[in-house]
Amino acid sequence: MVVPLEMGWRHLLFENWPVDPDVMDAHLPERLEPDEHDGSAWLSVVPFTNVAVRPKGMPERVGIRLPELNARTYVTRDGVPSVYFFSLDAQGISSVIGARLFHHLPYYYARIALEYDGGRVTFSSRRRHPGARPAQYEGTYWPTDEPFSAPDDPFGEFLVERYRFYTEAQDGSIRYTDVDHEPWTLYPATAEIETNTLHASHGFDRPAADPIYYYSPGLDVIASRSKRLSL
Repeated sequence: MVVPLEMGWRHLLFENWPVDPDVMDAHLPERLEPDEHDGSAWLSVVPFTNVAVRPKGMPERVGIRLPELNARTYVTRDGVPSVYFFSLDAQGISSVIGARLFHHLPYYYARIALEYDGGRVTFSSRRRHPGARPAQYEGTYWPTDEPFSAPDDPFGEFLVERYRFYTEAQDGSIRYTDVDHEPWTLYPATAEIETNTLHASHGFDRPAADPIYYYSPGLDVIASRSKRLSL
């Protein structure tokens, strides 16, 4: 049995595009439904870094740092608002292998760099996973206005106040993990994105609409072990 994990998520950008719900539904496993806000499904790219990733109950000093890039959307199952991950690109080879083998997550090895300087985050990622479709992302992002509590904002709440995520394992089964954390604090943000090929890597057309950006300095998280969704 894989043990639960503790970690911190830091310097996150939530980059969000509206997508036709029928288009999104065609990209999801049959047992999950697109969740909608303002009549649209939403596709998000989230660059950030994990800090102090470790088994639950272990001290922070034994944890590892793991820069990461997620491609995700928002789904429901039995009325529970959740996240579905298309991919998780990460820097550490051993961490990627462990996440794929023991947590059944669609992690891909990538070369990632994240730097925080003067209130701005510079992030770059290039997928290097053998046999995987290429994916590259480069940009800079920063907060532009006062912070707010996500539960006080309908769209912010829709995007981030979700405490379960789903993935499709290599054997075709659907897996889920529950997460526990304090409510999110978000900032309106802007970004200068030079390269983003994650949409194409998952078969999506380039979104016609401009993205909506939010930044968060982060929070601490406890993630349960991965569980198989029963039929």
